[in-house]
Amino acid sequence: MPDKNTAFVCANDHQHCIDEAMSSAKALCREQQLRLTPVRELVLRLIWQNHKPLGAYDLLPALADAGFNSAPPTVYRALEFLQEQGLVHRLASLNAYMGCSHPGKQHSGCFFICERCHQAREVDATPLQAALKQQSQSLGFSITRETIEVLGICPECQQGSPQPHV
Repeated sequence: MPDKNTAFVCANDHQHCIDEAMSSAKALCREQQLRLTPVRELVLRLIWQNHKPLGAYDLLPALADAGFNSAPPTVYRALEFLQEQGLVHRLASLNAYMGCSHPGKQHSGCFFICERCHQAREVDATPLQAALKQQSQSLGFSITRETIEVLGICPECQQGSPQPHV
């Protein structure tokens, strides 16, 4: 999984990210006696191939190529399972999914999303979470779920000539 210090660095070893994600997913499913089916595993691998959030429809051709049912309900069921297990996050602003950098750990995600190259990075939201908790308590509001999405321009795109992200 990506080191939080490598945010928006193109030279990231995606195979390392995929291997770490798959290892974590398999361990988590084993511990919780859940099934990481071949479709779920493929969807997770596809999501970790790079750091661009992917929509469900982006995943359908690869499912078809692998011989799986490529109907939208198939991919949505896999994404729902992966999200419920904390292996992926849904980014509402993009209607897309990306791998979780902290699977199996209760945490609040904060995502920095580049509006130009569409790379996204998850960072620790502990300080923001504390502020939100304080505000919600003062309002008598009970937070059940939150995802913080920050849109902007990554360092490479700010320099004007971003490297192709793969």
